[in-house]
Amino acid sequence: MDNFDDRVSRNGNITTLQNISPVVVTKRADALDALRGIAVLAMVLSGTIARKILPAWMYHAQEPPLTHTFNPKLAGLTWVDLVFPFFLFTMGAAISLALSRRIAKGWDTKKVIFSILQRGFLLASFAIFLQHIRPTVINPNEPITQKWWLALAGFFILFWMFVRLPLSWFSWLRKLIFVAAWTLGFIFVSNIIYPDGKGFSLERSDIILVVLANMAVFGSLIWLFTRSNIWLRLGFLGLLFAMRLSAGADGWIKLIWLSSPAPWIFQFDYLKYLFIVIPGTIVGDLLHRWIEYSSPEDASYSRWNSWRYFILMILMLAINIILLIGLQGRWVWQTALLSFVLCLWGLLLVKNPGNITENLLNRLYIWGFYWLMLGLVFEPYEGGIKKDSATMSYFFVTAGLAIFMLIALMIFVDYFKKKAWVQLFIDNGVNPMIGYAGFANIVWPIVVLNEWESRIIEMTSRDAIGGFMRGFIYTFLVALIVMIFSRLKLFLRT
Repeated sequence: MDNFDDRVSRNGNITTLQNISPVVVTKRADALDALRGIAVLAMVLSGTIARKILPAWMYHAQEPPLTHTFNPKLAGLTWVDLVFPFFLFTMGAAISLALSRRIAKGWDTKKVIFSILQRGFLLASFAIFLQHIRPTVINPNEPITQKWWLALAGFFILFWMFVRLPLSWFSWLRKLIFVAAWTLGFIFVSNIIYPDGKGFSLERSDIILVVLANMAVFGSLIWLFTRSNIWLRLGFLGLLFAMRLSAGADGWIKLIWLSSPAPWIFQFDYLKYLFIVIPGTIVGDLLHRWIEYSSPEDASYSRWNSWRYFILMILMLAINIILLIGLQGRWVWQTALLSFVLCLWGLLLVKNPGNITENLLNRLYIWGFYWLMLGLVFEPYEGGIKKDSATMSYFFVTAGLAIFMLIALMIFVDYFKKKAWVQLFIDNGVNPMIGYAGFANIVWPIVVLNEWESRIIEMTSRDAIGGFMRGFIYTFLVALIVMIFSRLKLFLRT
């Protein structure tokens, strides 16, 4: 990273970045927000499309139609399997961006650690409360009206529990709303009797959000103490890999791996997702430097023409599609070979960068190439690439594909200036938790309470097109809801 960190070549002249005083950066990485928004909306889409009638690549590779029975031995990769790792990757990149800004503001280590733990608490609390207000959890089988009203009311309370209120409001008013919402939230879920006969329970939580809470804490702490030494950060992945291998054999490592002081919120097995989050933090470091030192006049030092940018963008998208088709079709060595050849061609496209943006794309590409090839080399290990239980190939292949998607989005948004075309994704990316909760606790209850659901199911269960359009329309409605919240500057603190 020395070339990018320390100097940028500009038509033969060297500009030393160390001599430039860093400033507190407020600009966002729009392409990263767009990638996060795509991941969230793809998650909604995958959960709302009709089951059984669509092609197998429209579902998780290990839950194919017609029965959608989970098969842990079935290897493959579909776009649905990319949703969670893409979100984890953007979380890792955002960790670096957010904490770098706080340190630039003068936060000391103790204050940064407190903010990390606070975020972990908020995500864990969100995971627990959201699971308690899901209509499928309140009463999974009975179509009673009450549970839909409870789901809607629960989201209203959840919103006030986690919303980031404007600083222009009186401090006492913000505190009063916060305390009142959390008190009401606890009373609300404590008075619901769930099908298991229990009321509120710490063990009733959304597993995806619990994993995110763990990644937010451990990923942030690892970045904080290795922010000046990337090799130490990568070295941690080696130790984690060794622990994961040893956990499969009898011994003290297995005892540690299977133990937990609080299994409802932490398990050592969750740490495996750091294989995606830590590569994300490396990308976040690169994005932070790019945002910090880029300027409008920097474009004049570009050495790449528009056609090179365009071809690189198409190549990034093509490699994603080729990997999905090839690994799902189980043409493993052919896919690996074709991907390797295409990636070598890509190296020619990113050579001789001239300005800061081109240096960034060059570095991103090299990292994406590395993680992707590492994942493809791991593909035969553990019986082929799988999401559950996640294989080493899955972690590294998806990390590489996420970087390539980010490159494509950056070219589209920052070079071709097409931000408006993906603004809907950006709005959803900056407010992801509303999107995550939006269908089950807003759109779905409204549809059911207005007695529209049975007619929608009847119209969209006849063929694949209708089955897909059901999910598309639901996802679009969620996206619009999140966009409205984002435009009103109403963001959830998680």
